[in-house]
Amino acid sequence: MLEAGPARDPGQPVRDGVAMTGERCRTLFRRQLDSRLLDVAARWLRAQDEGYYTIGSAGHEGNAAVAAALRPGDPALLHYRSGAFYLTRSEQAGRLPEQGIRDVLMGLTAAADEPIAGGRHKVFGHPDLAVIPQTSTIASHVPRAVGVAFAIERARALGVRSAWPEDAVAVCSFGDASINHASALSGFNTASYATYQGQALPLLFVCEDNGIGISVRTPKGWVEAAARRPGIEYFAADGCDLAQAYDVAVRAAEHVREHRSPAFLHLSTVRLMGHAGSDVEAAYRTQREIKADLARDPVLRTAALLVEAGLETPEGLLTMYESAREHVLRMAMETTRSPRLGSAREVMGPIAPRDPELIARISPVAATGEAREKAFAGSLPENEQPLTLCQSINRTLADALSVYPEMTVFGEDVAKKGGVYGVTRGLQKRFGPGRVFDTLLDEQAILGLALGSGVSGLLPVPEIQYLAYLHNALDQIRGEAATLSFFSRANYTNPMVVRVAGYAYQKGFGGHFHNDNAVAALRDIPGLVIASPSRPDDASAMLRTCLAAARTSGSVCVYLEPIALYHTRDLFEQGDGGWLAPYAPPGRWAETHVPIGRARSYGDGRDLTIVTFGNGVRMSLRAAVRLTQEGYGCRVLDLRWLAPLPMEDLLRAAELTGNVLIADETRHSGGVSEGVVTELLDAGFTGSIARVTSSDSFIPLGGAADHVLLSEEEIEQAARKLLG
Repeated sequence: MLEAGPARDPGQPVRDGVAMTGERCRTLFRRQLDSRLLDVAARWLRAQDEGYYTIGSAGHEGNAAVAAALRPGDPALLHYRSGAFYLTRSEQAGRLPEQGIRDVLMGLTAAADEPIAGGRHKVFGHPDLAVIPQTSTIASHVPRAVGVAFAIERARALGVRSAWPEDAVAVCSFGDASINHASALSGFNTASYATYQGQALPLLFVCEDNGIGISVRTPKGWVEAAARRPGIEYFAADGCDLAQAYDVAVRAAEHVREHRSPAFLHLSTVRLMGHAGSDVEAAYRTQREIKADLARDPVLRTAALLVEAGLETPEGLLTMYESAREHVLRMAMETTRSPRLGSAREVMGPIAPRDPELIARISPVAATGEAREKAFAGSLPENEQPLTLCQSINRTLADALSVYPEMTVFGEDVAKKGGVYGVTRGLQKRFGPGRVFDTLLDEQAILGLALGSGVSGLLPVPEIQYLAYLHNALDQIRGEAATLSFFSRANYTNPMVVRVAGYAYQKGFGGHFHNDNAVAALRDIPGLVIASPSRPDDASAMLRTCLAAARTSGSVCVYLEPIALYHTRDLFEQGDGGWLAPYAPPGRWAETHVPIGRARSYGDGRDLTIVTFGNGVRMSLRAAVRLTQEGYGCRVLDLRWLAPLPMEDLLRAAELTGNVLIADETRHSGGVSEGVVTELLDAGFTGSIARVTSSDSFIPLGGAADHVLLSEEEIEQAARKLLG
């Protein structure tokens, strides 16, 4: 039987040798208790068929100490067992304890007025608490956390506004099983790599190690061995001992805040109540193992600490528990009466909110004449000869860097080299290494920097060197970038424009890693904007549109650049300069604005509409001229946007001729043409439709590539067949 010790002063340490006072211990115990009772409520709600999430925080309540060691303005990206951290942070920010409890209960019951996800998921997050919601059950948020820490320092260096205090520390928590995931390893490596080079990175990694991932054990000692990396200070504590956890967490947080370098806080925890409500631990754990974890229950151990300090009695704690339990369950019952999301439109509202009128006003904004003269060293691009696609993108990036002081351009080889194809050539020299810089060769790291920078207030423009490389890190766009607005009711967004060199037609050079025509995985992501310019003038206007959409609406944009057209100059004959275009001066940017989801039409023929994009535009225009010479009236519609598809323009162009040929350089299966056909049929188009595509193949070296890629000849043949 636990007996009370001699009473200590609540303002003094709760026990000898620790810094935590009795009063702080008592406060944190209440948050630990509330967190445990929320887990009880989650199971009760599930039994009543009123709750929809039972992965709880039981056994991890020591993370309340981590929250107490940090400041309310420190951005937090939290593990899904962070109930006590969230409740502590909520109280730190001046909210009543009931408010944090209600937040979590509304998440469990999918209440539409829940303050972060609005009934779309149970996540820990709040716009007023600097808690960025994470839906990852693994560690895919770790690269973003590195980006947040990076952005804290980079914003201060650039003198631009950040979402976080200048001396803030980012915190990122995860489980022991997650440290083996590729995204976690990418984040750890990036942090170590940056610190090794002397870069400031105020980031606290917190691994809550309960020794098991669902049913798979983590080998003893593995977390510490995996955590010890160059430049990352290692701290360890018993996460079931609140006083010790607090002391060590304070030291770790102080190290990060003072040195502006990362630390790894390893908290030993236990997992109680199973992985989730449906989990029967007895199927894979022995009774001895389960009892050993119960003996380390952090809530009971904090209760014992309070009793031993003479600050509480066992009877008083039992009374406190029963009162709190009744209170939490009563609140849980109340939340079941909250309204739920009632329509698809309501559910989808936060996916990609955009204001086209605002984008149209922001897109044409240019820097002052003096700033542009300086940026271009007195040689303004509108005074140059007509530009190639590569040159047009380069000049537009320079103009944008002049307009948006928070904009950064980064990726592999983009700085001194200026990109593999010269697209970013000269930008670092003009705007400095703080805004244009090289990264390590890791696509997850590149996109993580962008994600963290965007949510922190910067305007990141990362480059993925080749489309094939994007697939190495696609979940950073799908599972992290595209979901943030959805799961935060647009309270948090990660504006970014991801430039990707892509497609094929490089005359057989490079093979499939340098020639990739697969975009299906991108088009499957809700809310993602996919721009696919083919001509220099469109490239400039569309890039400005993407930047404005990111800046004003937090849009996530992928900007696909056709490699084979970067340096193309001619259209029909050598020397005709038909694929060059003059750079529009700022005074014409408003009239040349390209709204998201608007196509571009060439020709006025009434017999056939060729719908295409990317490299297909040039091929289709050449084919259309030959068909016109044979007496067929053709028009070519450049989609320009692969998501959202320009349905209004597409249907209008289709109806004008009644015959639609889709020339699609992506693959036959899962390619863009499938979506175009479906949209036309759904819209009620009754004319003739045909499509010609590249083969369902990877792209080989040399002339063999011509056998599997769409060709002008195939476009012509398909057109003649369709026209009879």
